[in-house]
Amino acid sequence: MSTPPPRCDAGIAHAADRRDGAERPILVLATCILASSLAFVDGSVVNVGLPAIGRSLGGNAADLQWIINAYLLPLSALLLIGGALGDRFGRRLWLNIGVGLFGVASLGCAIAPTLPWLLAARGVQGLGAALLLPNSLAILGSAFEGEAKGRAVGAWAATSSISAALGPVLGGWLIDGIGWRSIFLINLPLAVGAVALALIAVRDPRAEKDRPPPDWLGAALATGALTGLIMGLTEGSGPSGWTLSAILAVAVGAALAAGFVWTEVRLGDRAMTPPALFGSRALMGLNLLTMMLYGALGGFLVLLPYLMIETAHYSATAAGASLLPFPIIMAAGAPITGQLAGRFGPRPLLAVGSSVVAVGFLLALRIGPGAAYWTEVLPCVVVFAFGMCAVAAPLTTAVLSAVDRQHTGAASGLNSAVARAGGLIAVALLGLVLAQHGAALIGPFRSAAIVGAAAALASAAIALLMLPYKANSAENIK
Repeated sequence: MSTPPPRCDAGIAHAADRRDGAERPILVLATCILASSLAFVDGSVVNVGLPAIGRSLGGNAADLQWIINAYLLPLSALLLIGGALGDRFGRRLWLNIGVGLFGVASLGCAIAPTLPWLLAARGVQGLGAALLLPNSLAILGSAFEGEAKGRAVGAWAATSSISAALGPVLGGWLIDGIGWRSIFLINLPLAVGAVALALIAVRDPRAEKDRPPPDWLGAALATGALTGLIMGLTEGSGPSGWTLSAILAVAVGAALAAGFVWTEVRLGDRAMTPPALFGSRALMGLNLLTMMLYGALGGFLVLLPYLMIETAHYSATAAGASLLPFPIIMAAGAPITGQLAGRFGPRPLLAVGSSVVAVGFLLALRIGPGAAYWTEVLPCVVVFAFGMCAVAAPLTTAVLSAVDRQHTGAASGLNSAVARAGGLIAVALLGLVLAQHGAALIGPFRSAAIVGAAAALASAAIALLMLPYKANSAENIK
């Protein structure tokens, strides 16, 4: 998965209105961190493994796209339903089901004899992640109160960022030393540890069975819509172009998306995505900004290491390590930009940060066939990181400020799903780039960087045109 830097879905944690209690809060925190790390490590480690997997299993450009998107698709479509299942039937239960699925699917990836086998296992990994991520955060939110909750959520976010940062380096080292299959085997001890800790530390005494049943129809329509759109975009962006089958897939996806909207409106507050979330101009703008900016980021995190391995002949370890400045800058700067968002409102930071990301993309145009790290790669990574650092915390602040407390969990979950869907769509559009090798990759890579810069500038314009200046003047949903 072209996983963006881990976003703290703070609304899910802070909106947890059920106090499960925690006799061992440190173990509860460790459980949530360990479970979430499965998704974040796996999401970042696969990017540096694409060339090796393609050579081993004979994958073409579309196959490489699906190695990422087979994971992202169920994660994007089912993230909200995963949280609803935990609320209704027990969060610890569904956390463990998600972790168990993820672990079994990781073993399936490691032993995959063919590419279809690997893609099927990646899809099950995505389903597991969609179950474990919202429930780990909900457990965290219900186990702590007051300032302790803030510290716990902060520790979760920081550790998740570190996990995502170490993923490419560890994965590259494993690929170079053992082989690509080993990057999936590292998930197994994490999964066993997370389940064991959950059984020991997490109390889940009562499930909220009085809640409405999960929105199964909405989940099915969302999954079908994303599948159709991604299949069509993947084929249409490849060497074969916009064939009849690609156009039909997009048309079916669009029709299912319309059915999803109709279903959610009909279900009202019982919907997976309550229609009230679309009553705020600010929240609509924030989700559109998130889709474009995190989509551009997802494409960047896939293409840069791929270029360095395929064109500049970096080792997988070196390609993974090249991105380390990104999470370091994010972790160091996020508290500062969070404070600035509270003082000046998120709008100026979102606009400036998105513009800086555009500059980072333009700096990527300097990367040539040799891809000298210190003079060509590092400047664009550093500038890109500063731009995203200015966006991440203010974006969470803005999302939570755009709705009242009743809707914070749903709004935050929706925004997180939108961020992942942005990466899903971006990867689906990379067919012509991933089809190239050697020096021939430079031209398509630069074209993609220009598109990314345009998306970042469009995000800045959205921030200026659709968001209020002050966070507390947001058009709240009532």
